[in-house]
Amino acid sequence: MDRRESLKALALSALVSGVIVGGCKSNNSKDNIEESLTKSTIDRTPEEEKADALLQSVKFFTVEEMATISVLCDIIIPRDEISGNASDAKVPDFIEFIVKDMPAHQTPVRGGLRWLDLECIKRYQKSFTLCEPKQRLALIDEIAYPDKAKPQMLRGVSFFNLMRNLTASGFYTSQIGIKDLNYMGNVPNQWNGVPNEVLNQYGYAYTDKELKECISYSANT
Repeated sequence: MDRRESLKALALSALVSGVIVGGCKSNNSKDNIEESLTKSTIDRTPEEEKADALLQSVKFFTVEEMATISVLCDIIIPRDEISGNASDAKVPDFIEFIVKDMPAHQTPVRGGLRWLDLECIKRYQKSFTLCEPKQRLALIDEIAYPDKAKPQMLRGVSFFNLMRNLTASGFYTSQIGIKDLNYMGNVPNQWNGVPNEVLNQYGYAYTDKELKECISYSANT
């Protein structure tokens, strides 16, 4: 599966809306965009800061569950020549936070992880993380394509759809994901004025005073 290209299209609209607040700043350099993804640049009430701190202070997933999430996320978004994988982008930590912030995800994700392990034990007599890579992919291929999935795999399909969405959201709002999309944020236009051929066509020209007062941008600026 060409997972990256399909996920880019899926996540781009969400990415733009998520970064737009930081993009309104006048000093919106690439470094500033990346900084906005690692810490909040939005005014927070004391209550909101307290709630976030509480979520960060507790753990929901077990060590074993986090290991399964990491393996699954890296199958969805693997490392390539462009950037790192989902784990490099700390997507498992993102999912840990999301299920605490949005408790409705807790049962579907935990239940799906359990389903994944039980299916692997039934097939290969070992849990998902202990399976060979080709064994994991064989199972994932059966739940990654809803239109082709067998009826008995619908629970796995639902779980994988949720994990794919969470992984895409976490990856493409991370520093690594931003670089992978080559999203630069809002940058000032560099305009050298109306081209001479257009001015000549209509019988206009810039005065010497206008040319001296205007800033000319070169390709190296």
